[in-house]
Amino acid sequence: MNILVIGSGGREHALCWKLRKSAHAGKIFCAPGNAGTAQVAENIPIGATDISALAAWASSAGIDLTVVGPEAPLAEGIVDVFRERGLRIFGPTRAAARLETSKAFAKDFMQKHRIPTAEFRIFHDKEYDLLRDFLRDAPYPLVLKADGLAAGKGVLIVEGYDIALETAEAMLRGRIFGEAGRTIVAEEYLTGIEASVFALTDGNRFVTLAPAQDHKRILDGDMGKNTGGMGAYAPTPFVPTETLAEIKIRIIKPAIDGMRQAGTPYTGVLYIGLMLTDRGPKVLEFNCRFGDPETQVVLPLLEEDLAVLLDEIARGDLQRSRVNTLDATAVCVVMASSGYPDAYETGKVISGLEEIDEEADGVIVFHSGTKRSGDTVLTAGGRVLGVTAIGPGGDLQKTIGLAYRAVQRIRFDGAYYRMDIGRKGIV
Repeated sequence: MNILVIGSGGREHALCWKLRKSAHAGKIFCAPGNAGTAQVAENIPIGATDISALAAWASSAGIDLTVVGPEAPLAEGIVDVFRERGLRIFGPTRAAARLETSKAFAKDFMQKHRIPTAEFRIFHDKEYDLLRDFLRDAPYPLVLKADGLAAGKGVLIVEGYDIALETAEAMLRGRIFGEAGRTIVAEEYLTGIEASVFALTDGNRFVTLAPAQDHKRILDGDMGKNTGGMGAYAPTPFVPTETLAEIKIRIIKPAIDGMRQAGTPYTGVLYIGLMLTDRGPKVLEFNCRFGDPETQVVLPLLEEDLAVLLDEIARGDLQRSRVNTLDATAVCVVMASSGYPDAYETGKVISGLEEIDEEADGVIVFHSGTKRSGDTVLTAGGRVLGVTAIGPGGDLQKTIGLAYRAVQRIRFDGAYYRMDIGRKGIV
């Protein structure tokens, strides 16, 4: 089958890389792609949110399956448009994607279906007085979330009344997150260990991939500003078999059943961001797509043919109740541009990529923000590369070492990376 992957980051490079290994994959295309996807697919110069152009191109190019990477085209209804044109596509409809695109919808949905999550209150832009009264008596720290998509920056933790009021007022009046923040969720601050679980579903049945753990903060020790993700590892020991079983029963199945019963069946990948509390797993957030950089550690551990698996789901006919996972560990270290997640420069020459041999080193370099200029690969984003090592099962320490030895062989001006990715998993 001919496959189109939509997006331009490390997640999309990982998807193309895994799909390329399928015996059932014909031509693989990536729109718009990056310098890394060009190694395993043909890049197509169409933006990820240019839905009409993507649909027209997929139809004319004889694409059998489209896989959507980022959330923006899903939020804009790309699945609906493709299906209307008779094109098979992996991902949720616009209505189903509200589990990510509206935090207020997601919280109300979880409350209705008794899915464990933090206690919360929802406030709209005309309810400033109610919010002020609530904040005066609220327990701190408190989490304030913009209802809509805010490029991964719409979650703020406030430590006291004054800063909470200032932040909430700025959100409701659209000064921080624009329209995305004109409805906000004030949420109980949960403590525990964070983890990520991916469920692939056709709207009825589902399978789960290896549980992972992301590292959001820019600095070692989970300090500093939030980012899109500075690295990840899988599987995480904090989600053993019995905990995953609980997550399936109490969170994933009720979510899938609830969406179907509401007339908006959820198909594609449901990302569950979890806090493992002393009262059990609780949902921090739902995302309607593969995580980044978790995809870069989860897919290399998957033993199944990804093209067949995603095609079954896109057809609405998932043929299995579980998937096989390698007895291995995976660690992804993100190499970022100096200054990220704030202002940063691009166009820096990347060297050392040719020194990494996937087969010999057990390392795959997934490109996130790169572009090619002739024979030279240049930086083109804040997160530049996801250096992913695959090592023996049960020896996370060794896999961490593999990843960092590879990182040290890659160079570009201003390269920055955390030095502690995966270490919290050594227990």
